[in-house]
Amino acid sequence: MYPLDEIRLEGLRVFGRHGVFAHERENGQDFVVDLTLFVRADTAARSDDVMDTVHYGEVAEAVAQIVAGEPVNLIETLAQRIADRVLAFSGVQIVRVTVHKPQAPIAQKFADVSVTITRGDAGAGS
Repeated sequence: MYPLDEIRLEGLRVFGRHGVFAHERENGQDFVVDLTLFVRADTAARSDDVMDTVHYGEVAEAVAQIVAGEPVNLIETLAQRIADRVLAFSGVQIVRVTVHKPQAPIAQKFADVSVTITRGDAGAGS
């Protein structure tokens, strides 16, 4: 059996109202999501049919709905919600989710704050 293949979606920018502080929920901010979907792409590669792969446009829409939806305190929670939803797509065996919060309320200058989680079947692809 082949090792798992990857579909990547990077830099999905969505406005959300997540955070511990009231002003974060009131004013909102952009969140940026990077996804790596671990899949078996060999069937799709042979058939050249979108029905044999994970439709990354549909994944992007589902993730955007989560980020724009119900607020949570922590980006860890947001990342978990995203992972749970992406794993529900047929063919996704493992997902790596990074949620960036570039306007996090930190007094010091910084380039980025992010949380990365990996979820799914650790034995997949073997």
